[in-house]
Amino acid sequence: MTGPGEPTEQEWVDDHAGPVVRPYAVTGGRARPVTGTFDLISLVTATRNEVGSESGLGPEHVAIVGLCQRIQSVAEIAAHLDLPVGTVRVLLGDLAARSLVQVREPRATPAGLPDEHVFEAVINGLRAL
Repeated sequence: MTGPGEPTEQEWVDDHAGPVVRPYAVTGGRARPVTGTFDLISLVTATRNEVGSESGLGPEHVAIVGLCQRIQSVAEIAAHLDLPVGTVRVLLGDLAARSLVQVREPRATPAGLPDEHVFEAVINGLRAL
């Protein structure tokens, strides 16, 4: 039974996705990755085909490794998993610390801007969604 102002069971469940889990629950309350900064257009590749039952990894970690069997940008990973980019960065930090993913930061041109090929890759990735 819920009291006045408390959410009902129906408010915490989405028919399509199941129970709603807040992003901070996915990251264990962490707001920053343990390693790395992970630009939106950083490219991520898995270093293994699967992670099995690595201790401390949640289903979102496993999903990232699965997605990154093919090179993905940080923005693409967030879009595929329907998670905030900040949450994905924390999860990527966990995976990078365990050497389960390799992250390539965008190359900067002399003016400090990423190479145009990086922008083309992001646009093509967004179109593929």
